[in-house]
Amino acid sequence: IAKEVAKLLEMKAQLGGDEGKHKFVLKTPKGTRDYSPKQMAIRERVFNAIITCFKRHGAEVIDTPVFELKETLTGKYGEDSKLIYDLKDQGGELLSLRYDLTVPFARYLAMNKITNIKRYHIAKVYRRDNPAMTRGRYREFYQCDFDIAGQFDPMIPDAECLKIVHEILSDLQLGDFLIKVNDRRILDGVFAVCGVPDSKFRTICSSVDKLDKMPWEEVRSEMVGEKGLSPEAADRIGEYVQLHGGLELIEQLLQDPKLSQNKLAKEGLGDMKLLFEYLTLFGITGKVSFDLSLARGLDYYTGVIFEAVLLQQEKDHVEESVSVGSVAGGGRYDGLVGMFDPKGRKVPCVGVSIGIERIFSILEQRVEASEEKIRTTETQVLVASAQKKLLEERLKLIAELWDAGIKAEVLYKKNPKLLNQLQYCEETGIPLVAIVGEQELKDGVVKLRDVATREEVSVRRESLVEEIRMRTSR
Repeated sequence: IAKEVAKLLEMKAQLGGDEGKHKFVLKTPKGTRDYSPKQMAIRERVFNAIITCFKRHGAEVIDTPVFELKETLTGKYGEDSKLIYDLKDQGGELLSLRYDLTVPFARYLAMNKITNIKRYHIAKVYRRDNPAMTRGRYREFYQCDFDIAGQFDPMIPDAECLKIVHEILSDLQLGDFLIKVNDRRILDGVFAVCGVPDSKFRTICSSVDKLDKMPWEEVRSEMVGEKGLSPEAADRIGEYVQLHGGLELIEQLLQDPKLSQNKLAKEGLGDMKLLFEYLTLFGITGKVSFDLSLARGLDYYTGVIFEAVLLQQEKDHVEESVSVGSVAGGGRYDGLVGMFDPKGRKVPCVGVSIGIERIFSILEQRVEASEEKIRTTETQVLVASAQKKLLEERLKLIAELWDAGIKAEVLYKKNPKLLNQLQYCEETGIPLVAIVGEQELKDGVVKLRDVATREEVSVRRESLVEEIRMRTSR
C-alpha cells in the first residue's frame, strides 16, 4: 500500500498542486442580470398592474418554447435578424432563441389553425445585442405582449390596444407620456410619391425609424450616402416625415394632391381618421400624436404602428418636453400568420408589447432615490414565545395558521429571546406577533402584538385566524 501511495503522490506532484486550480469568474453573462428580492418586489408590482389590465380587457394567456426552429424566425425581422441568438445543432434541428413573442404567436396560430383569439404572453426573449444595460437594454429580457387575432371591423381592436397602453402607463405613474401613431401604408405611400424604388422601401423605413434618436440631416445623409437614395427623393421625404399632429393633420393629408392619388396612403389615412374617432370616444386623444416619422423597424407590420414614449420636462423651459425612450410599441401585422400557414390563410392581428425592462429601471431608480422601504415578503404574523421550552407550542400554533392560509413565520431557534423575535419583525416589516406563553396556554388565548404601535391584546385561540385576517386586510 505504501508503495502505491508513494506512486500516487509522485503523480500528483507532477500534475502540480492547488496552484493549477481553475479560478471561477463570478459574473452574470454579458447583457444579463440577477434580481435581488427587493428588485423582484418592484418587478412583481409592475407585472401585477399589467396582468390586471390585460385580464380586464378579456385576454387569455398562452406560453411557447424559449427556442424555436431557426427557420421559424429567419426573415421576419428585417435588419434586426443579425441579433437572433443561434444555438448549436442539437440532434438534427437548427434552433434559435426566440427574439420576440409575436413570431412564436403567429406560428402557434398557424399550427393550431386558430383564427380568433385575444391573448397575452409574458416571457423572456433573447437578442444578441451589444447591450446598454444602463438604459434598460439587455440580451435577455421580459416582454409583455397583448394581441388580438381575428377578422373584425377596422380599427376597433387597434383602438383598444392604444387604450391598454394608456391605462398601463397611467396606472404605473411613470410621469408624462405620449403615444405616437402612424400607418405603414401611409409611409409606403409617402415613399412611393417621393420616388423611392420599391426595393428600397424597407431599408429607407429603418432609416426614418431613427428620427427619434438623430436629427433629420443625419438620417438624410444615411439615406443618400449609405442607401443610395437620390437627394431629391430624400428631400421630398423630409417634407412629410417631420409632420405630426391629430385629426387636422389627417384631414390636411387627405387633401394633399400627391398623397391622395396614392391608393395605399389613402387607405391608411382613412383608417387613421377612424382610429382617432374611436380614441376620442375612449377619451385618450390628449396623449396620442399622429407622427409621420414613426416607422418601427420590424418587417412584419402592415398597417397601424404605434410607440409610447416617456416625456421629461426640460428644466429651463418647461413647455419643451423631450422623449426619454420608448416604453411600449406595437402595430398591425396581417400577413405574419399567413407566412406560416401551408395554404397561406391570413389571420389579421394587432398587438402591443410593454417595455417592462425600461419601466422597471425607472421605478427602481425612483425607489432608490426616495429610500422607500420595500417589503420583500408577505408574512402577516411571526409566531413567538416569551419563555423557554415552548418550541413545540410555537410549531403547533404556526401549523394551525398555515393550514388556515395565514402567511406566518417562526424563528428557527429552540429558545429565541423575545427581543430578537421583535427585532426580526421590525427588520422585515412583519406587522403582527402572536406570542405564546405558559399562562396564555392555560387560558386558551394568544397574545397578539401590533409591531408598529406595540399594543398587545389577548385573543381566544379559536378567533386568532379571524383577528389576523381582519387586522392585515386593513
